[in-house]
Amino acid sequence: YRILRVPSTFVVPSGEDSGWPEDLWDLQLGAKCSAIRQKQLYVKNNPERRRALEELGFQWSGNATLGWLEVIHAAAIYSRLHGRNLDVPARFVVPAPSYASADKINGFTSSELSQYPDEEEWPWPEHLWGLSLGQRLKDIRLNGAYLKGDSASSRRAQLDALGFNWTPKRGRKKRVCT
Repeated sequence: YRILRVPSTFVVPSGEDSGWPEDLWDLQLGAKCSAIRQKQLYVKNNPERRRALEELGFQWSGNATLGWLEVIHAAAIYSRLHGRNLDVPARFVVPAPSYASADKINGFTSSELSQYPDEEEWPWPEHLWGLSLGQRLKDIRLNGAYLKGDSASSRRAQLDALGFNWTPKRGRKKRVCT
């Protein structure tokens, strides 16, 4: 099952190296997709077009719900790997297996990463690779991202169950001079 998710700000890149046909260069594709979602533009009274988009995996409900599902999925994996502790550094980005060769990646030591010698055992599914989990959780903490509407209390409970730290210590760690 594919998911076709186009950010509302996406503009088709231009140039020979972009991989896009020249007649699509600079097209505001994200705005078009938003208009399709919100106003049924181009698909109203046209079931063939709607079906074609569905076959491509077009997200009719927008990206917010899917974004939460990605965040909570990644948060659950992080929590499991860190002993039910969801105190995620703001710079943490979900790693891909190729990152496992570095000494320390996003708070994981090379020995922690070496538990997963091949991609089959890698704890992070491919659709989460590159997700800025630390920033997303920071946005939840500071701005209430994903915590509005009817689902807010259940989402808070999900985060609490994973050991989410709602009030982390501020500032840099103090260095001990010897």
